[in-house]
Amino acid sequence: MGNLFRYVEVNESTGVRLFYYFVQSEKDPDVDPLLLWLSGGPGCSSLSGLTHEIGPFQFAAKRYYSGGLPKIIYQPETWTKVSNIIFVDSPIGAGFSYAATQEGSKTSDTKTVKQLVIFLRKWLHDHPQFLLNPLYIGGDSYSGYIVPTLVLAIDESNDSGDKPILNLMGYVAGNPRTERQFDEGGKIPFLHGMGLISNELYECTKDINMLHVLEPFCEEVWSPGIHNNEATDGMIRLMLESASAANDDIIEFKRRKASYVVLKIWANDKTVRESLGVHKGTVGEWIRCNFDVDYIADVYSTVEYHLTLMRKGYRALIYSGDHDCQVPFTGTQAWIRFLNLSVVDDWRPWYAAGQVAGFTRSYANNNLIYATVKGAGHTAPEYKPKECLEMFARWISGNTL
Repeated sequence: MGNLFRYVEVNESTGVRLFYYFVQSEKDPDVDPLLLWLSGGPGCSSLSGLTHEIGPFQFAAKRYYSGGLPKIIYQPETWTKVSNIIFVDSPIGAGFSYAATQEGSKTSDTKTVKQLVIFLRKWLHDHPQFLLNPLYIGGDSYSGYIVPTLVLAIDESNDSGDKPILNLMGYVAGNPRTERQFDEGGKIPFLHGMGLISNELYECTKDINMLHVLEPFCEEVWSPGIHNNEATDGMIRLMLESASAANDDIIEFKRRKASYVVLKIWANDKTVRESLGVHKGTVGEWIRCNFDVDYIADVYSTVEYHLTLMRKGYRALIYSGDHDCQVPFTGTQAWIRFLNLSVVDDWRPWYAAGQVAGFTRSYANNNLIYATVKGAGHTAPEYKPKECLEMFARWISGNTL
């Protein structure tokens, strides 16, 4: 079957179509797990996951770019070593996904989940050879709200007898947003533990409610320009082009941001879009993260969802890059502790290539595995691809870290 790049219509009346990138497992695609992967945002394209995190592709111009169409090469630390992966541009407005009507462009957490359930059922109806493969849902960052909500929705849909029945086994969430009280509340302890603030400052700030420290806070006056990366992308591209002219058309990339610009150049190339089957006239300029999506965040906490899913016997891998301040491990550990699950394998190091790669703890008959990834940031596989592949490969195979 190889790789597929196509659309699935998930709402006929409003013309909502989700774009996806499917990559089959390199090991044994007929029996290996099927992983649905979502990027964060909300509004980030899964092309980011495909080329910068867990997919088999990367750009040859990771450090140097000499102009023209960026060249894609193989990325050996890909999670497709052990699983089939569907990378989905979700929600509507992310990547190449689009709606034919204005009404269809309006979305939310709950609408996104409903559309993804439809997407999966349609995709598996069209590819029945994967119906018996173990199904896992995965994602990072803001997808921490979507992933457990989607798993619960699939479970309820299966219980209702919706066809085809999905062989759902569990989920994986990296540096997941879960509930603001935990996510934000973990930042001050994180900053103190990393040595970024003094003991004195920590003592006088540790009891601050992070959700009200700037009260009153007016959502409606929050400038969308704060989230808009377009101006920054333009400046970086201009600097890269200037550097190219001054240095024999060679640009040295010293920032991750610059490699995202290469992805943007590639994704906006006419021949690339034609090869991917992007519907003409539906999506303007591709951007990695579209924070202008017409989106309502209506899932405020997934803590109880995790507890429900553990009680139902689903498997979960929750991991944290231990240098991430956006969703710090301190907050993630706090909500996991709040679940009050029984510990079956207490805090210990886990290893990759003979080196300590992080620390781990197992809960609830090993159904929930929590792991940190040493030296990794918000999108952990982007920083530590070898270690994250080792972590995922062990977990998806049912082994301990």
